[in-house]
Amino acid sequence: MTQLTPFKEDLRGFVDRLRESGELIDLHQSVDIRHIATLVDQSDKAILFHNVIGYDIPVLSGIVRTEKRAVMSVGCESFRQIEDKLQQGIDNPIGPTRVSTSSTEEIIWQGDEVDLFKLPIPLSSIYDGGPMITAGVVMARDPEYGINTGVYRFIIKEKNLTGIDIVTPNNMRMFAQRAFEAGRPCPISISIGTHPMEVLGAGFRAPIGIDEMGIAGGIRGCSVALGQCKTIDMPYIADSEIVLEGEILPIGWTQPEGRFGEFTGLMGGLHWNPNVRIKAIMMRKNPMFYYLHMPWENTWLAAPTRYQAIRRALKTAGIQVKDINVTLGGRAFWHAVISIEKQAGEGKNALLAALSVMDLKHIVVVDDDIDVFNPTEVEWAIATRVQGDKDIMIIPGARAKPLDPSLYITPGQVPTGAKVGVDATIGEGIPKERFERISYAYADSAKIAEYCAGKADPELASEKNTGEELAEQILALLEASPVYYSEIAEKFSQYSFATIANTFGDLHAKGILWQDPRGRMCLKNSKFAAKQPG
Repeated sequence: MTQLTPFKEDLRGFVDRLRESGELIDLHQSVDIRHIATLVDQSDKAILFHNVIGYDIPVLSGIVRTEKRAVMSVGCESFRQIEDKLQQGIDNPIGPTRVSTSSTEEIIWQGDEVDLFKLPIPLSSIYDGGPMITAGVVMARDPEYGINTGVYRFIIKEKNLTGIDIVTPNNMRMFAQRAFEAGRPCPISISIGTHPMEVLGAGFRAPIGIDEMGIAGGIRGCSVALGQCKTIDMPYIADSEIVLEGEILPIGWTQPEGRFGEFTGLMGGLHWNPNVRIKAIMMRKNPMFYYLHMPWENTWLAAPTRYQAIRRALKTAGIQVKDINVTLGGRAFWHAVISIEKQAGEGKNALLAALSVMDLKHIVVVDDDIDVFNPTEVEWAIATRVQGDKDIMIIPGARAKPLDPSLYITPGQVPTGAKVGVDATIGEGIPKERFERISYAYADSAKIAEYCAGKADPELASEKNTGEELAEQILALLEASPVYYSEIAEKFSQYSFATIANTFGDLHAKGILWQDPRGRMCLKNSKFAAKQPG
């Protein structure tokens, strides 16, 4: 087990680090909250809006909207290391600790004081159904299964009422469903403005009964502190900027919620969901409201959870993985390209393993000579190594993500969809020489920059009566083994290429030369010579 240095930074510490590294813009001038979403979209830096018109609380957004800032948020040096840290947290969880109080409890609103409209909750997209809380780390408890943590969005409906989007099948939905069937509300805490490490841990789809905050503690290398809510028997993430205490009302999936600009890059449809009654609001003095900007701020911390799950599934299947690309075009949820060190039949096995992961929809498996991060290479592998009737696998009726706009509408039912796998590895029994890439002769010695700078190749002396001598040397070489034409041209470079070509022409005319199955030159009557099929 690798010992991690405890990482105790809170959100404010991360914001300070972004500021020091030039990755944060502090805007102190007055800004209309209706402009925030588009301003963040246009910025290559995170932004802290200090003066939001009509509100006493600043708005923070864009903190993990790029790969660089996502890497910084988890204290890593590369994006790949985020996956390693997540795996460390899964393998070596550190359970949370309870604290009697935290800075989140410096201000507490209860009863009639509760007013969500006092929080600077932006409107994002043109077609959104209302202001949305987009970065709520939600904790819920089930009497049988314990605590579950995830990240969900909440549309603001009234000063103490929101909708919660739990249309996708997951543990939080199951907790709410079980409470609804029992006729009781489901208490939840909503921690807003946590460190991205808690968001990463909460975003991992852990098996039921596994504490996601234990995983977050494993990522940090130290336990996550949890405080106690005041009006419900639930913990919250201590030192969060703002915490909402609420209950999912036992009304079932009966209230419209949305629309919303989703991680898909598209406007989601209207969802039918339960409502949440907010009973208390706690916050730090001078809090920041963290507004997670869709879609990219969601994407960069979602991707490592997919990488980890795919790699784990392939390891269980005994597949030797070279690389994985959970593509941005698939919004880090639906598409992956996987290169493997293939043994017979493992292209299909890799597909079956990867397609079992979460809501992944389309998987392409390639050989280890293909760069999974180069879309042209991947497309080339599909074009040259795939036969549709043998290498494309379709699994109908599989678990799907309801946000997929291509799914058929199934009123009152959670939709299922098709998963597709493409085995773009070289098929068994196909000669490998069919897949030898073009490689240009003399690429290691003839450089265009040198010729542009004036280099000239030496002209050979006059070659008279050399054809017969060259022919004898070529035949002696071919008696030992087949040789590519380019190798002969290089070996006998003391002769001009014109002389070599003419000599080959004479030998061919005499019926001496032939080619082997790989296209190399050989003697016609040798054991290496290609035989005509049939």
